Amino acid sequence: MIVAWRLSWLRPLLCVSILASLDSVALANEENWTIKHEEGRCALRGQCGKQTFFGGQLPCPDNGLALQPEKDTRAKLVAVCGERWAGGTICCDDDQIDSLSSNLKRAEPIISSCPACRENFFNLFCTFTCSPDQSLFVNVTAIEETSSKKLIVTELDNLWSDKYGSGFYNSCKDVKFGATGGKAMDFVGGGAKNFTAFLKFLGDKKFLGSPFQINFPRPSTHEFSNMTAVGQAAKACNDTDEAYRCACVDCPAVCPELPQVTEQESCHVGVLPCLSFSVILIYSVFLLLLVAAVSGHIAYQKHNQRKSERLQLLQDAALSDDEDEGDMVRNAGMLDRPQSHYRLNSICDTAFSKLGNTCATYPSVTIGTSIVVVLALSFGWMNFAVETNPVRLWVSPSSEAAQEKLFFDSSFGPFYRAEQAFLVNDSQPAGPGPVLSYETLSWWFDVENQVKSIKSSVKGVTLNDVCFNPTGSACVIQSLTGYFDGSFSNVHRDSWQEDLALCTDQPGRQECLPDFQQPLQKDMILGGWGSSGNVLDSKALIVTWVVNNHPEGSDGEARAIDWEKSLRDLLVSAQQEAHARGLRLSFSTEMSLEEELNASTNTDAKIVVVSYIIMFLYASLALGSTTLSVGSIFRNPSNAMVRSKFTLGVIGIVIVLMSVSASVGLFAAAGIKVTLIIAEVIPFLVLAVGVDNIFLIVHEFERVNISHPDEDVETRIAKALGRMGPSILLSASTETIAFALGAFVGMPAVRNFAVYAAGAVLVNAVLQVTMFVSVLALNQKRVESHRADCVPCIKVGNADVANAQGGGAYGFDDEGPLQKFIRKSYAPALLDRRVKVAIIIGFLGLFTAGLALMPKVALGLDQRIAFPKSSYLIPYFNDLDAYFNTGPPVYFVVHDLNVTERKHQQALCERYSTCHTFSLANVLEQESKRPNVSYISGSAASWLDDFFTWLNPTNSECCKEGRRTCFENRHPPWNVTLFGMPEGKEFIHYLEKWIDSPTDEACPFGGKAPYSSALVIDPAHNSVPTSHFRTSHTPLRSQANFIDAYASARRIARSISDSQNISVFPYSKFYIFFDQYATIIKLTGTLLGSALAIIFVISSALLGSVATGGIVTLTVAMIVTDVIGTMALAGVSLNAISLVNLVICVGIGVEFCAHIARAFMFPSRNVMEKAKSKFRGRDARAWTALVNVGGSVFSGITITKLLGVFVLAFTRSKIFEIYYFRIWLALVIFAATHALVFLPVALSLFGGEGYIDSEPDGSLEQDLAARRYRALVPDDDYDSDDY
Repeated sequence: MIVAWRLSWLRPLLCVSILASLDSVALANEENWTIKHEEGRCALRGQCGKQTFFGGQLPCPDNGLALQPEKDTRAKLVAVCGERWAGGTICCDDDQIDSLSSNLKRAEPIISSCPACRENFFNLFCTFTCSPDQSLFVNVTAIEETSSKKLIVTELDNLWSDKYGSGFYNSCKDVKFGATGGKAMDFVGGGAKNFTAFLKFLGDKKFLGSPFQINFPRPSTHEFSNMTAVGQAAKACNDTDEAYRCACVDCPAVCPELPQVTEQESCHVGVLPCLSFSVILIYSVFLLLLVAAVSGHIAYQKHNQRKSERLQLLQDAALSDDEDEGDMVRNAGMLDRPQSHYRLNSICDTAFSKLGNTCATYPSVTIGTSIVVVLALSFGWMNFAVETNPVRLWVSPSSEAAQEKLFFDSSFGPFYRAEQAFLVNDSQPAGPGPVLSYETLSWWFDVENQVKSIKSSVKGVTLNDVCFNPTGSACVIQSLTGYFDGSFSNVHRDSWQEDLALCTDQPGRQECLPDFQQPLQKDMILGGWGSSGNVLDSKALIVTWVVNNHPEGSDGEARAIDWEKSLRDLLVSAQQEAHARGLRLSFSTEMSLEEELNASTNTDAKIVVVSYIIMFLYASLALGSTTLSVGSIFRNPSNAMVRSKFTLGVIGIVIVLMSVSASVGLFAAAGIKVTLIIAEVIPFLVLAVGVDNIFLIVHEFERVNISHPDEDVETRIAKALGRMGPSILLSASTETIAFALGAFVGMPAVRNFAVYAAGAVLVNAVLQVTMFVSVLALNQKRVESHRADCVPCIKVGNADVANAQGGGAYGFDDEGPLQKFIRKSYAPALLDRRVKVAIIIGFLGLFTAGLALMPKVALGLDQRIAFPKSSYLIPYFNDLDAYFNTGPPVYFVVHDLNVTERKHQQALCERYSTCHTFSLANVLEQESKRPNVSYISGSAASWLDDFFTWLNPTNSECCKEGRRTCFENRHPPWNVTLFGMPEGKEFIHYLEKWIDSPTDEACPFGGKAPYSSALVIDPAHNSVPTSHFRTSHTPLRSQANFIDAYASARRIARSISDSQNISVFPYSKFYIFFDQYATIIKLTGTLLGSALAIIFVISSALLGSVATGGIVTLTVAMIVTDVIGTMALAGVSLNAISLVNLVICVGIGVEFCAHIARAFMFPSRNVMEKAKSKFRGRDARAWTALVNVGGSVFSGITITKLLGVFVLAFTRSKIFEIYYFRIWLALVIFAATHALVFLPVALSLFGGEGYIDSEPDGSLEQDLAARRYRALVPDDDYDSDDY
């Protein structure tokens, strides 16, 4: 919110004062006092007294002949009105000319920037006052007698042609005035919208204005005997005579045309984005080719079948012995096992086997060491700090936006603090209605008075202590109450509506100015009146208190925040009062945003904790089901006490928490702050990864218990970890490196998350293959010792532990229903050829849909969703969008430029004839004329132009050197060409005087109020190295508007910099939050692409197959793509939060896929040999992978995450509902379906050649185990027809 300054003496009253000095009139009767209307005859002359004691001098009625003036009088008239008055008779005297000169000089600063407007303005009043043919266009209609018995004129008609009136208005309507960037018409014409209103304003009798009435009747609607309308043609602002031509800022007709914006728009084919059209077309072609191929294959098969049937008719139908033998050979060859070893896998298997054996042999040492190391790392918590500052969260300190904000704050001071309230009448059943009434105003005046008087609770400061007060006499409060001088005693029940309408139309009127002397624009203080055009129908009253800002952590900031807390409490109380009146009050303070974000975090924390607890409980209970079935409990209930793995599950969860603690401690010690995203997301992520690994290790250990029941526990642990360790290495390494890539991102929120996530995943994997396997060994010894779970000191003697080592997961009578379903029904059905085709078509279709929806993903983060649903800021932001029709200010900052040099002045200015066509100010003026492209509204406040205007000696009360007016009698004189204007040291001399010059009645161009913080002066080097030019954006209603406005400002600054060879950058308070969107699409593609590349390299290396590595990478890419497509459908926009979640999608996707892919490449022989005989090669290995680890993937990660995610549906925070619940739900669903449906099918079709599993073979123990295993399997389980 920027305050621009206009002062009371620069009002439309200037014009009417001029008329007063010209001896104007008031209506008394309808008599005609100008009897003769002819050339060379006057209608009034001289000054004959006042109508009232405080009124101005009024002219005498005089229908006599025009006279030749004295020489001195003629010289005065020529000096004021120009050379065309150098000869001939006139109808004015010396006193009138003096008064005319004095008052025209007061108006001149407002309109002098446009020579045509000035010429027309001066011509009208000079002609009216002194024309020798005055009686031809002036008719006195009313007079009065003074106390001295003299007659004075009180009303007259002043007849000017429509052509002149229209030209006069057009030449002045676009003229800008001073630092406000507002229009001079608001001052000299009362904001008139046409020439008749303009002339009426000039002639109306009013308090502190014209003491008599001048009517400007239209010649086209009235008949005037013997009178002729004066004025043939006014000077146009784009006049062919360069002496009258105005600058671009004051005359759009002379502005150069800016180049068309050539930024490429998004490519579309019809209504579809090109990407969407392309992928849909490719998928459609693929389907057509597939249909053609399948149809051709079917036709070919039918042809062969018919041919075979014809041949059989010629042969003996009986089968030969050879055919029987061939069938036996064919069935025996169904089991197509891998025949080669993969050296890297063997090395990893050996290493993990040794590690498992060591940890199981020395569990106490392993567990103790793990705890000590974690505790040591956790000491970093002493340096724990949470980053809540949005700027430091979302913007890289080295980014352009951050550097520019730092530069702006250090050069010009921190941006103002804004406290804003909306009083709205929308609580009625019929909908929003007018908010303004006499009773409402009475109450609201009282509320504002309370705001002015409140003292903060801690530091005892008031509004006057903290407010923005550039004049030193009044705080800046933009409110309707300013129209009434802040006092309800000035609001009259019978006339307040007329007074309000007058002030909103003419905010520059003296009686309408607030204490801080800035005209109050109606868009800033009233909202919702646009549909009717009548401000009395306004549906919202808007109030803004502007408070000084200070550097972060300073005492000044603490005082401002302290007062804002008191303001918040007062407005909360006022909300209740408003509700009782049938109104609604919404508000925001500068501190509200961070305060409510913290409240949102506290709300979310409870939901997050509940989510984690549910996942913990499920994981702990589900692990026990590996050896504990309902049947075994019914046979012997004591088994539940021994075979339960609840304690093991709890330890597994504790390890997850330990890994998070270690990661946080390590990086907190390194000075990397924790963000709220890290606190809420990292445990979720590590739990997802960790629980799956725990399930895999436990399930594999139970399988080893079956195949090697007579080995000691340490050996069994070694075998289990030897098999699952490389799989954990694959997933953990790809995830860690993928997350670590984010450390190279400049955005702190993403970078810090990536660092903490990579550390937590790595530490978790290390603890799982060390500490957890030690605990697993101890747990197995407890089971074999018949000791109860949770209470190992109790021995359960009647527990059946004969099968305690067995897990039932691979075929015996206690096999769980999930494993049995996968083995007998799901896997065989999935690998059917027709089902495979359907799955490929379906998932590629899903992938196509995800790609097609990508362009529909919006950018941004609506502030409203970051708060709890009950936050008081949500109604405020709704009202801000609905009723506030003013855009945020934007500054174009010029730096590293010496403005004391003429060539640099010409690169910036706009009001002078030698200013460059595409100077900074000229470009901003032109951009404001295409707001739909530039998002710029209004002219820029150009300190350089106002400074040079301040030097103009015609503004005799502005620049003074002692008693002498600056540039008076200077050679060369002050002129619009800038030739002779000060440079170098002289420039700095005058600039320092100007920047300390107040804006007052004598000189409206003083720089102290509007520009004191707009430039940096360096007297030591005679330069102005830094300054800014202020304008504003159009109202920005959506995230897309903010992003486009930021991009447009960048484009404008870049074009100015390039064309003028100067350094310019744009700055607005919101830019730093939207800077991320300039690069977020590229950043997202780079991060995800790099992560996928890492996955491909590592998975190909550890799996020993480029084909399988490619399939895993493709599957993860499809998961992420489908999640992005879901974002478009679910209304989830792309921002830093969703980018973090997409990185999580990569990690979780790898976790889902890695174990199945490795089980496919290194199939378990014991499981594979039970595959149905019709499965060969890749089909057999895909079936083996599903049976081996499919249950762990489903129960270990899918169900765990679904339970946790469903709890998030009950959050009160919209940001959690949208950015966590929706994305994570989509992630779990897509990752599970791709890993358990698409991946096995893709591997069965395109997977690489498998390798021999590292399980030892040929031993007596294994053979016995295999025999025992088969003995336990019912005969019908593995016959030729069933599973």
